[in-house]
Amino acid sequence: MDFVLNKIDKHLDNHRSLDQHRKDLKRKLEELNGLKEDTESIMRSELQPRKKLKAEVQIWLENVERVNVEVQDLDDRIGESSALTRGFHTEDVSKSIKEVEELITQQGRFHGGLVVDNPQWIGQVLSTRNLSGEAVKACVEEIWQCLMDDGVKKIGVWGMGGVGKTSIMKFINNQLLKERGKFDTVIWITVSNETSIAKLQKDVASKIGVEFSGDEDETTRAGMLFENLSQKGRFVMILDDLWAKVSLERIGIPEPSNGGKLVLTTRKDDVCRQMGCREIKVKPLMEEEAWKLFLEKAGCDILNIRGVEPIARSIAKRCAGLPLGIITIASCMKGIYDISDWRNALKELRLRKKSVNGFEDEVFEQLQFSYDRLKNPKLQDCFLSCALYPEDWEIEEEDLIQLWIREGLMEEMDSMQAEYDNGRAIMNRFISYCLLEVFTEEEHARTVKMHDLLRDMALRIAESRFLVKAGMKLEKAPDVQEWSMNLEKVSLIWNQWLYIPLEMSPPKCPRLTTLLLSQCNIVSIPEGFFKHMDALKVLDLSFNPIKSLPSSLSKCLGLTTLLFSDCCIESIPESFFDDVNELKILDLSSNPIKSLPHSLSNLKNLTSLLLADCEQLWNVPSLSNLGVLRKLDLRGTMIKQVPEGMENLVSLEHLNLDQSKNLNEIPNGVLSRLCCLHELIAGETLINGKEVGGLKKLQGTLEGRFYDWHNLNMYLQACRGREEPRQYTIFVGDIYFDPSSEYEKREGKEIVVRGCNIHNYQIVLPRDIEGFDFTFCNVDCSEEYPLFSRFILFSFSSFSSLKSLYINDCGNMKKLFSPNCVPLNLQELRVGGCKQLEEIITSEVEPEERGMVITEFHLPQLRLLSLSDLPELKSICSAGGVLVCDSLDKIGIVDCPKLKRMGLNLPKLDNVPPFASASTSANFYLSVRIRPKEWWESVEWDGPQPKSLFDPFVRFW
Repeated sequence: MDFVLNKIDKHLDNHRSLDQHRKDLKRKLEELNGLKEDTESIMRSELQPRKKLKAEVQIWLENVERVNVEVQDLDDRIGESSALTRGFHTEDVSKSIKEVEELITQQGRFHGGLVVDNPQWIGQVLSTRNLSGEAVKACVEEIWQCLMDDGVKKIGVWGMGGVGKTSIMKFINNQLLKERGKFDTVIWITVSNETSIAKLQKDVASKIGVEFSGDEDETTRAGMLFENLSQKGRFVMILDDLWAKVSLERIGIPEPSNGGKLVLTTRKDDVCRQMGCREIKVKPLMEEEAWKLFLEKAGCDILNIRGVEPIARSIAKRCAGLPLGIITIASCMKGIYDISDWRNALKELRLRKKSVNGFEDEVFEQLQFSYDRLKNPKLQDCFLSCALYPEDWEIEEEDLIQLWIREGLMEEMDSMQAEYDNGRAIMNRFISYCLLEVFTEEEHARTVKMHDLLRDMALRIAESRFLVKAGMKLEKAPDVQEWSMNLEKVSLIWNQWLYIPLEMSPPKCPRLTTLLLSQCNIVSIPEGFFKHMDALKVLDLSFNPIKSLPSSLSKCLGLTTLLFSDCCIESIPESFFDDVNELKILDLSSNPIKSLPHSLSNLKNLTSLLLADCEQLWNVPSLSNLGVLRKLDLRGTMIKQVPEGMENLVSLEHLNLDQSKNLNEIPNGVLSRLCCLHELIAGETLINGKEVGGLKKLQGTLEGRFYDWHNLNMYLQACRGREEPRQYTIFVGDIYFDPSSEYEKREGKEIVVRGCNIHNYQIVLPRDIEGFDFTFCNVDCSEEYPLFSRFILFSFSSFSSLKSLYINDCGNMKKLFSPNCVPLNLQELRVGGCKQLEEIITSEVEPEERGMVITEFHLPQLRLLSLSDLPELKSICSAGGVLVCDSLDKIGIVDCPKLKRMGLNLPKLDNVPPFASASTSANFYLSVRIRPKEWWESVEWDGPQPKSLFDPFVRFW
């Protein structure tokens, strides 16, 4: 008897301690997943093309994924347990805690980095344009023959600027990567006119995976490179755009031997001779080849203009066979159909006189023609600003447009979106004129590049006004003598260890408007450095470990833009903003600031206040006086209430309060005053639906949490008949309902509901909704009616945009869809934890009335069908119904014991040969995840394909 009592006591103890164990497990799992996120962030930065993930890291990540699935499965089992059996899971929870702790410990062992060299990587594929002309093709052939000839060690490709040397070598580089038999490694290094030995060493090191600590001298660095390159065997080193002889020994590049090669491109043939190269000259295009390329870029339709051909031929001839000049000028003339414009263009080109410095200056004159054709001085200044970035730099389009806006080069418009659109139009014009080239392009972002010759031209035009030493790995700021009185813009960005001597005299630059010093690891700035920069408008010190600011900065009365993101600034003097009356943009994002000085309230001209990810910021002074503020970013801060006076920001267009963990709601009466708001991102902060609906300009992004369904309906009624936001994520109800539930933010238009009761005919959804996430809700009316028809208003004519539907843990619901309320364009359907659900698609006709007629329901775009933990589910379609899915490639059926029949028709399976396996079906993908195995063996298959056809694709959990 005592033994039994002891067992009962132990079981009761287990039952009592289970909740505490689960809390411990949840806390440790959150810690583990945080480490996983950090590891993946580091991995993304380290995983360069020549690197691959360490096997131990890959295994660790897979184990973390496995443990997450197992813990979720354990939670589900505990949730299904009775009061008597819950205590038996304590030991399972303890085992999970131990395994999570071991994984946390293992992550701390990745001290040597997460990646290793990838032996299969031999070089980087480069973007290039099509090559034109027989002479160019002959040149390519000659270079290739020299590369294949073991007797030729060094090759010098030379020719005037713009003749196509770099394009030819990019083509050669890519061909070498395709034909891997000859060389082990192909290394591309872009040199430049002002390259030092130290910069070349660092560039080579980054390409071959050598890491310098920063303490080595030149000789030591050369030895490290020499040792690494000597082990690479047959390598090709391409030095592009070499301006003078360099010592391979000083850099650390071994003299080519044993099949290794050195190829350089240069504008000077004597550089080839001094370096001991086999010389190959790139010749200009022949006249007819030049004309053909000109027509290709200007458009053959220009020949339809009467009398234009001889003029156009003369223009093409003046380009002297240089592809860059032809492409630039022809692109500039594209779409011009007035012969007067053509005559005027030819006259402008003829008036340009050849410089005494030789043919290269004539190239600049040709290129400057396209610059002059911009006509508008502000457009020309926008183009010149592109040269502030390092040579061969991939410039983020948004960064460049924001720079133009900050410099005042674009006309102020009634919204930030309009200004951005204007900037993009300018960018498109530069691209169409071939003054910039698109390097990468995605749906919402692209990067552009500036040809080195065009950058040289821009810097020549702005010679006395610009000081640009960007990306040159300088270790010391330019001497004060270089900071001339006429300077308007200075760019020293991306000089990773830049030191500004404390004894340096304050530069006297009364006209300086733009000073870019981002990502230079500047630790301190001399106290009087900004003393004589009265006209300064834009100062960018982002990503520097500066902890304090010199007081002279507050005397820059003309300052309009201050960028200090990621600078480790902990505090700002109380009176710092007293005299900076013209300040328009203040960016203090990602700094450990706890509070801001009250002098911030005096910045009456401020248009952007950016404080994102200031994770210790708990107080923001009054914003009442910031009447022209257009952008306020407070995401990721610790504020507990909206700043005082926010309701007075009548010009505000962009408000971001996402992940402000202590901010519960925006008080009533605040949002209704922000009539210019274009974007509202409030995350999980409560907002008033009626007030948000009244924001007539809210057409960008909306994200926030409504109190309940009634609030959502008020919002939809208020904004009926006008354009809805381009993107929205609307939370409804108690988003904190279940701490273990996580929401993964997705792009698009989505509503996420947690913990709301559903009443008859209460719910109306936006017609353009793309995603619906519905969890921990109860149906308050008759459970016999389908959810989508009686409770959620739905019809064929609406919801054509609905792509994903997630329904989890919803009670008192037996049926999901009625036949006329199935969203036809659905791509993902996940249903889980709905304990009373019996049918996915019900029928309005009884089986005996329907007879033998098979009803087909078509979801042609459905790719994923997941049904889990549905103990009462009996069918996907009621008897006689079949779900036809042309695109379905992922099926998951987990713990649905009463699902006895599967009415699925997958037409694409009809083309899979009998006895095919998942590995042999080359053009076919299907994943079927099942639990338990016994269910799969007993289920009846009502679709036209036999169940055996699915067997090769089934995996059991």
